[in-house]
Amino acid sequence: MSSPGAGRARDDIERAHLRDPADASFSIARAGVADDLRDLARRFWIPVWDVGPGEQAPQRVLQYPVCLVVVSAEYARFYGVVSGLSTTTLTGRGWAVGLMLQPAAGRLLTGRPVSEYTDRHVDLQEVADLGVLTGRIRQIMGPDPSDPDAQCRARGLVEDALRPHLPVDCEGRLVNAIVEAVEGDASIRRVGQVCAAFDLTERSLQRLTRRRLGLSPAWLIRRRRLHEAADRLRDGDVDLAGLAHDLGYADQAHLTRDWRAVTGTTPGAFAARFR
Repeated sequence: MSSPGAGRARDDIERAHLRDPADASFSIARAGVADDLRDLARRFWIPVWDVGPGEQAPQRVLQYPVCLVVVSAEYARFYGVVSGLSTTTLTGRGWAVGLMLQPAAGRLLTGRPVSEYTDRHVDLQEVADLGVLTGRIRQIMGPDPSDPDAQCRARGLVEDALRPHLPVDCEGRLVNAIVEAVEGDASIRRVGQVCAAFDLTERSLQRLTRRRLGLSPAWLIRRRRLHEAADRLRDGDVDLAGLAHDLGYADQAHLTRDWRAVTGTTPGAFAARFR
């Protein structure tokens, strides 16, 4: 992502995950997808956790504009995009195999406008033929979810289930490109810039993103800003007024308002955790 302060080694999952630096209750294995699936899926993440008796470990995520497939020992779900803050509370011992899809994938897998899944999830049995993954992944991961070989085999099962949905359609490739442009270019601060870059009217762009992402083009830009803010705030000592300016906000108050509306806290409070 091209942004002020770029160059750190944080990946997409770390940038979006508002993890408390004191939380050592889990680890996350990460892996890319096979080359032939890159238009359909972004990456795997496989968390394994061990939370003490009577304790909880809330996980808060600023989700990307993509749907998710998640299989755990307790549930198997297809998630639409969460427009606000996605929160999952870990308890006891557990694991999950998660796949971050590409923007194009939601409609291809469900056959429906992705707006129908915004801020909600459904059982994986309801999505294409992905329900067959649940039992097979649990059988592989159950004995030792930290085993890299088990994780590799589980990823392979998911990839095999996705391949029948290739190739990605032209509209899907277009929405992938639009999201990649917004996420990767910090100079894009207005919806009109996206329209001009892809020769689309604002009405056409609105319809496209609602159908394929379930959200608006303006949301894409706001979410990109929050991801950039989260990245910078992890440095602990940060000039909030300067950060607001770098991200294209009118002033620090506007940054604080956007951050608080989604996360329920202030940028300063989040940054303080990392000092």
